[in-house]
Amino acid sequence: MPEAVKSTPEVIKDHPSPDVPAGLPAAKPEKPRSLWTDAWHDLRRNPLFIVSAVLIVVLLVMAIAPGLFTGADPRHADLAKHYLQHPKWGNVFSEDWFGYDIQGRSIYARVIYGARASISVAVVVTVLVTVLGTIVGMLAGYFGGWIDTLLSRVTDIFFGVPFILGAMVVLTSFTERSLWVVILALAFLGWTQIARVARGSVITVKQADYVMAARALGASTTRILLRHILPNAIAPVIVVATIALGGYISAEATLSFLGIGLAEPTVSWGVDISSGQEQLRNAPYVLVIPSVMVSITVLAFIMLGDAVRNALDPKLR
Repeated sequence: MPEAVKSTPEVIKDHPSPDVPAGLPAAKPEKPRSLWTDAWHDLRRNPLFIVSAVLIVVLLVMAIAPGLFTGADPRHADLAKHYLQHPKWGNVFSEDWFGYDIQGRSIYARVIYGARASISVAVVVTVLVTVLGTIVGMLAGYFGGWIDTLLSRVTDIFFGVPFILGAMVVLTSFTERSLWVVILALAFLGWTQIARVARGSVITVKQADYVMAARALGASTTRILLRHILPNAIAPVIVVATIALGGYISAEATLSFLGIGLAEPTVSWGVDISSGQEQLRNAPYVLVIPSVMVSITVLAFIMLGDAVRNALDPKLR
């Protein structure tokens, strides 16, 4: 009797299941996909994401390595030879493709090199406001009580200040408005929306079973926040930050247009828009071309944010 029992597993092993053909290995169960894997699976099939991603990659390459697109100097001026010379649309990617401005500088070269300042301001501001807003929102949403009340009231105070008006007030207090001054001024006022989104997301996540289990097992507050809450609450923050990045590009252009943001000799789209407004009747291309670049860049980041939001939000699937 013991020998029969001992040989039973061998019999079962030698006779495969009737559902699996003989000689073929049994199919392994499919590993469940995470939220980010599922989102990437949807994004790769979304034309809106593909178009916006291609535009953003081109713009980033333009900002990082402008020499790949033009060999002209954006600050070189030849007033006698190129004063308000009209565009030569047939000379694609050449120095005179977009014409010349009132100082005889190549508009095409300035558009290429202007991407560096405009996109750098937007990217750095987005990183700063995302970090600051996420920290404030996590602390307020996780601890609650008087900490939540204090941080929420501070957020409301900053949120009540009009963004452009507040940036104008801050920037006018500086005699020299460099790139970092503009970045810090925009970051000082732009973190409130991220903080609100992060707070609401953390309040939802901290009630999950895995967070309560980690707390019951004695995990520290830092570990719970960084290992359990942050990875599961960061998705809405990323969506808002992606959309807001385009808004910071337009904010920088607006402040430069008003003469409060970046100024000469910095090459940026906002500076060129500001200098081109005086030639709107005689040479509208001086104003229109950098304005179109700002619009395309802002639209690309807004489309990217919409695509990411649709992929990460289960209600929109």
